[in-house]
Amino acid sequence: MDKFTQLTGVAAPLAVVNVDTDMIIPKDYLKTIKRTGLGKGLFAEMRYREDGTENPDFVLNKPAYRNAEILVAGDNFGCGSSREHAPWALLDFGIRCVISTSFADIFYNNCFKNGILPITVSQSDLDKLMDDAERGSNARLTVDLVAEEIRGPDGGTVKFDIDPFRRHCLLNGLDDIGLTLEKAASIDTFESRNASQRPWA
Repeated sequence: MDKFTQLTGVAAPLAVVNVDTDMIIPKDYLKTIKRTGLGKGLFAEMRYREDGTENPDFVLNKPAYRNAEILVAGDNFGCGSSREHAPWALLDFGIRCVISTSFADIFYNNCFKNGILPITVSQSDLDKLMDDAERGSNARLTVDLVAEEIRGPDGGTVKFDIDPFRRHCLLNGLDDIGLTLEKAASIDTFESRNASQRPWA
C-alpha cells in the first residue's frame, strides 16, 4: 500500500448527501476481485448517459476535475452495502482523500485499509472546502496527514483528527498484511521454537 503523508491536488466538489456504495461503483462492476480497472466504473450512473457517452455536467467529466485526487462530498458518504469495491474504484480513478461531515462505518474502515484518507470535518469547514473545490482548475488543496490539517488555496487551514493507529498505518503504507509482516521476526522465532518444542505438531 502506498504511503500517505502529504497530498496536494485538485479537489472535486460533490455536493450530494447520502452517496451510497452503489452510486460509487454500481453492482454491474462487482464481477471482479481485482483492485484495478474499476476507475472507469466510478460513479458510472452519474458519469455516463444511457448510450455510454459522458455526461458533461458531472463534476469528474469537467476538464478542471478529470485528474482530481481529493473529493469534497456531502454528508453520510459511503452508506449502503459493504462493498470494498467502492474504495477500490476511488483509488483506481486517482482519489486518495475524501472529505465529508460523516461516513458510513464500513466504508470508512475500508478506506484506511486501501490507502485512502477519509477526513471528517464540521459542516462549516466543509462549506469552506466546498467553496475552495468549486474554483475549477484553481481548486487545489493540500492535505497534510503529518500535521493533521488541510490547507486551502488562499492559505486558510482546517484541522482534523485521525485515530493514531490508523494515522500510523497510512503514514507508513501498512495494510493488514503489512502490519503482520512487521512482526515477521517474532513470528519466525515462535515458529522455530514451536517446531523444536512440539515436533509432532
